[in-house]
Amino acid sequence: MALEPIPCAIKNPVVLQVGDMKTELGRPGVLVIDVSFPHSQTTDLQAIAFRNYYTAFLTLRVQRQSSADDGNESPSKWVTCLRNFCLMPNPHTEEGSQNYFSISRHQMLCDVDQVAAMRFILRQPSPVWLHFTIEELQLFSLCQKSPQKGFPAWLSHPSPQEQPTSLHDGLPDADRVSSELQQMWILTEMLQANQPVARIGRFDVSFSILLLLVLEV
Repeated sequence: MALEPIPCAIKNPVVLQVGDMKTELGRPGVLVIDVSFPHSQTTDLQAIAFRNYYTAFLTLRVQRQSSADDGNESPSKWVTCLRNFCLMPNPHTEEGSQNYFSISRHQMLCDVDQVAAMRFILRQPSPVWLHFTIEELQLFSLCQKSPQKGFPAWLSHPSPQEQPTSLHDGLPDADRVSSELQQMWILTEMLQANQPVARIGRFDVSFSILLLLVLEV
């Protein structure tokens, strides 16, 4: 089953504080992150993935699309599909504080098809951590791929100007080359048989020069 990321808008976390901020030392215990989809679209949620940052518990609520009595679609009430999901076994220690998590629809408490909006409720009861959130949040749905088709014509059949040049174009005749090489070999044997005792030194005729002379004939 192939999954693809869902385009969405993730709002900045909102602090929920019970009681006086001054008496509570200004440390929030609950954050809320709202997620919406462009153009009021809905999605069939398959999974969510994120990296934790010192959040102890996660609650997830979704707003599903439903059909009204007059046949028009309208948003339904918020329902909880994940309740106090544990991200840190002990909120006062580091374990799980920066782990990656992936939660599939099978772990959720309700149907997550036709989801119109989502709300992530993060909770950290420990006073040890001053800041907490979730990062790199991604939502996934099933990949809607069109049936596989054959290669396009332009890829299977190159245009005339793209056709490779014949390997025989521009090359000398094979029989002529063979004959000239044979003559060159005979000439080389004759030169070696009649080589003078005194070396000519730097004016020796090299094999490559002989080859060029023969091919130019």
